[in-house]
Amino acid sequence: MKSRRTTVLLSALLAACATATVPAVREGLVEYHGKQGSIVATGKKEGTVPIAAMSGANGAYGLGAYEGLDGEITIYEGKPYVTKVRGEGFIMEHSHEGKAIFGAWTKNTQWRDEPVPADVKTYLDLQRFVGARAAAAGIDTAKTPFPFLLTGTPAELKWHINVDRTGGKPVDQELFRKSKDNYVMKNQPVNIVGFYSEKHLGTFIGTYVPAIKEKGVKNAIHIHLVAKDGKSAGHIDDITLGGGMTLRLPRQ
Repeated sequence: MKSRRTTVLLSALLAACATATVPAVREGLVEYHGKQGSIVATGKKEGTVPIAAMSGANGAYGLGAYEGLDGEITIYEGKPYVTKVRGEGFIMEHSHEGKAIFGAWTKNTQWRDEPVPADVKTYLDLQRFVGARAAAAGIDTAKTPFPFLLTGTPAELKWHINVDRTGGKPVDQELFRKSKDNYVMKNQPVNIVGFYSEKHLGTFIGTYVPAIKEKGVKNAIHIHLVAKDGKSAGHIDDITLGGGMTLRLPRQ
């Protein structure tokens, strides 16, 4: 009898996670809530988006910064990959509990694949390629945000996990910059969750990324990795693509 009750309670909890809602803005296939820029603008780092609202459903993909600057959130195929710095390393959690300070997500099951050409190598190459291929597919990239996926084995990834180093002080630009542990991954198979937008800087697109050094060029993508072995996940700062990678764009 106890086993049956446990099963019923577990089913109810999973259902609640799958149907959790948040007053998100929806544009096209992208839903988002909170603002990345508000972290520094307000000095606050409280969670506003339940992970359960971003995950659980078929075709759910998303990303965000964990509340309290205590980690990174990546949703891949409905499953949360939450990484948090602990000691000399980091841990991985798959709980639907907790919140993101800001988040962007999609619940899309219709994708089309196309190979990434060998001459697409850098972060900025990728940004331009994604924008060009989306435009060719009929997406108005100047007005409409959209999700994309990438899979394969990059030659190199530079990525980070947020870790709170504010010492209880309001978050400013310098403390935000320091509140990260940085990592490098080479020749490791990954799945990448991305969002493209030319009009959401400071919302779910970062106003600054180390990879873009050209003056006057704005960032238009936010990308997170999930290693195919399931052991790593986090925010990508820079990428050097490898051969044979595949881009997935939403079907129109």
